[in-house]
Amino acid sequence: MKRVIAITVTLVIACASVTYGQASSTVSLAEVARKEEARRKTAKKATKVFTNDNLASVEVPISTVSSAPMVSTNTTPGAKEPTIPGGKAEPPPPVKGDQAFWQGRISQARTALTRTQMFADSLQTKINSLRTDFTNRDNRVEREKIQQDLNTALAELERLKKEIDAQQKAITAIEDEARRANVPSGWLRPPA
Repeated sequence: MKRVIAITVTLVIACASVTYGQASSTVSLAEVARKEEARRKTAKKATKVFTNDNLASVEVPISTVSSAPMVSTNTTPGAKEPTIPGGKAEPPPPVKGDQAFWQGRISQARTALTRTQMFADSLQTKINSLRTDFTNRDNRVEREKIQQDLNTALAELERLKKEIDAQQKAITAIEDEARRANVPSGWLRPPA
């Protein structure tokens, strides 16, 4: 019995000391707010603010926007080539008979096809799940909602199948066009 009392007293003292240590180290919300306000006053202000007016002068088609670094365009007369901020010259766009042109064109078509096929596969998984849910539900209202979702997903899957067929035909057309242009077949092979 003495042992139980001794352990209990020890635990109470330990908990009290931990609680006291935490209470003394906490900072009030008002103090944190004052520190943040002081930090904001001493922080440097933004040097350049972009507005719609700044961006309206640049006309870039959406299809050419990428995650590549921004290119500074020199509009002064006699300027050589636009440069990337790293100091390297921007590569010229690929010429129609160029290897880079054909590889870029076929890889874009294959990437689009792969993306569409992955989306169709995930949609098929959703359809299978909805069919399982439909058979496992007893509530008429829930079954009607699942049936609506299933019909929407089936319509979307049919649209995707047509899109996949069109993309496969586009890849075949690119390959035929390359063959007629005597492009080496190695240029159109997917990377290993």
